[in-house]
Amino acid sequence: MRRILVLTILLCALIANSQPNCEAFKYYGDELKYEACKVAEKRAGRYQFSRKYQEALDESLLIDPTFAYAYRAKSTAYLKSGDFISWMALMNKAVQYNPIEQLDYRGWCRYQFFRDYKGAIEDIERLDSLVNYDIGHSQNGDYHLHIARALCYKGIGQPEKAIDIIEEQMADSAHFIGVYDYLHLGVLYLEQDQPEKALENFELQKVQNDIAENTFYTALAYKKQDDLAKTEEYLAKAKEQYFNRERMFDTYVQQMDKIFLSDIERELNDFQ
Repeated sequence: MRRILVLTILLCALIANSQPNCEAFKYYGDELKYEACKVAEKRAGRYQFSRKYQEALDESLLIDPTFAYAYRAKSTAYLKSGDFISWMALMNKAVQYNPIEQLDYRGWCRYQFFRDYKGAIEDIERLDSLVNYDIGHSQNGDYHLHIARALCYKGIGQPEKAIDIIEEQMADSAHFIGVYDYLHLGVLYLEQDQPEKALENFELQKVQNDIAENTFYTALAYKKQDDLAKTEEYLAKAKEQYFNRERMFDTYVQQMDKIFLSDIERELNDFQ
């Protein structure tokens, strides 16, 4: 069931960020955006890095220089190619002309790709101030944006605030527990020298998504409690999970709290 829900979120994200419904602009009387939108459709089926793809969007922006969607669509190729300066310039335009629909994406990318924690916080909190509904999830579906915001506060050295944000978000009955929510909260408690609270969350994470990172940090929590037998047991299990590829994964970046084989082996060396 969890996998089905995750796929549903990802599908909704794809739908939300696909080509807008041009007829909607026409319905609301915005003929300029309607024309720009129809021209932007020329890029359909073309590679994002191709000249034809980019030219269709350029033509669209000549018709309506305030068409935020076209700026965002143009930006994707620059993000994927590592030209972050060009990406940001285009996304800034997208946000300028339609902040409600573009702040979530810019904020998430600032966190995911650049570790621009302060910039991501600004974008997510600005979006939250502009709408009276749930601000939604990250582009990849892994996190609610408030959980991502909490990780950003951790990144700028405010772990207590990060804990408060995650606890508040997860207490919301409408919140769908993400694949790493309990893991991150547990690590925060572990880093605050609260191994009991950490273990509570690691146990919940185990039920939600049992991965090597969770097992590894569970071992560290037992180590703080001087339970060396369980420490060694969980480190051995974490190593097994790691080799079985039961671990955190992102196509593009190294996630916060991700571990590597060297981390596990370093801890295991204490038992040899």
